[in-house]
Amino acid sequence: MTEIALPAFPVEGGCICGAVRYRITGAPLAVYNCHCRDCQRLSGATHSMSMPIARERLQHLRGELVAYDKPADSGRTVRMLACARCGTKLWNEPLASPAIFVVKPGTLDDPSWAVPIGNIWTASRLPWAVIDEAQVNFPGQPPDRQPLYEAWSAATT
Repeated sequence: MTEIALPAFPVEGGCICGAVRYRITGAPLAVYNCHCRDCQRLSGATHSMSMPIARERLQHLRGELVAYDKPADSGRTVRMLACARCGTKLWNEPLASPAIFVVKPGTLDDPSWAVPIGNIWTASRLPWAVIDEAQVNFPGQPPDRQPLYEAWSAATT
């Protein structure tokens, strides 16, 4: 397994138009790929990346957000937050897991360190999407994220 060097926190990110900015004050719990149909549609790609963090580690610095509540493929409701001006999806709030936000790592100013350690919803992956079988993978929504958190913790320095 590749060792992932974490940056010095805090780190910042924002939307494509620059109206929304946020700060992350500490290490995330994990970084992984989601292959559910919702994430495929939202990203316009084979998957999206997810980075759960403790809720208190995300600071919304500026810019108006719009929220959209959607039943996810798991049946749980997810509140997706995006820039009100350009529509960039920045993070979501899984209403069933109120202690975390799930940030989209591609919105970080420097996402180079946000290396995924696993995949969820692999049963709905597109046929050409490559899944590393050595990673922590789930065919659907994992009953809890602890195995992903443990894999991230083992991989980061």
